Amino acid sequence: MTLEEVVGCNITEKKMENVSQALEELLMAAQRQDCLTVGVYESAKLMNVDPDSVVLCVLAADEEDEDDIALQIHFTLIQAFCCDIDINILRVSGMRRLAQILGEPVNADSNGNEPRDLHCILVTNPHVDDLKCQALKEVGSYCEESRCKNQWIPSLALQER
Repeated sequence: MTLEEVVGCNITEKKMENVSQALEELLMAAQRQDCLTVGVYESAKLMNVDPDSVVLCVLAADEEDEDDIALQIHFTLIQAFCCDIDINILRVSGMRRLAQILGEPVNADSNGNEPRDLHCILVTNPHVDDLKCQALKEVGSYCEESRCKNQWIPSLALQER
């Protein structure tokens, strides 16, 4: 490996770590301000009614979800819609970490209530300026940089903590 490759790898790793942290902060802030829409069906409904309110679409799936054809079809349709109206999209892996961030149970609770579908999460435009923070700018910048590199749907792995 050359020095440029080593330094480039370290910079990329640090960038991914920063974007991952920014996404976590953004999701927690959006949830506090009731600016999250969770679930594939709920997200599709919102984008049909008020697409201009959406600032970020997070599509989450782990390896075991890659064989779910129905989910992949939903993702394809949501991605096409988001690309068509310039909504930033981010594909993430790490469903357990995502559930932790949002305070969601991973499995059904003792009453038999199923956890919410975290495969699609929309962050909507906040009514308060607090959410228009550095975290949103950082995630948006990462999505924009990825598009400039012809990676239209950037990916990010959420790390367990």
